[in-house]
Amino acid sequence: MGRNQTIPDNPLEFIKECVAKKKIFWTYHVNMRMKERFIPRNYIFESVENFEIIEEYPEDKYLPSYLVYSRFERYLFHILFAVDLEGENVRVVTAYFPSLGEWQPDLKKRRLF
Repeated sequence: MGRNQTIPDNPLEFIKECVAKKKIFWTYHVNMRMKERFIPRNYIFESVENFEIIEEYPEDKYLPSYLVYSRFERYLFHILFAVDLEGENVRVVTAYFPSLGEWQPDLKKRRLF
């Protein structure tokens, strides 16, 4: 593992706590993508109680990351968070509305091709 790649004991709780406390970093890239995809930041903040980890990438290049399924009102979406345990924050890598072409109907498991 690279520098700062300590994995939280409970990644979901760490992510939820960081989002609730607004210990979250947004890159220029993710801000542009979310705007293009019509996913406002409040969807993420206001759906924190609905977060569910659906994929884990503990060996990601810079920081361990987790793909999170969530919902806000009638919208179902995915958020990829990188976790920085030492810095006590998370980074939003991307957020998107999943496609039924790539995901099973529950939008929590990838389709096998």
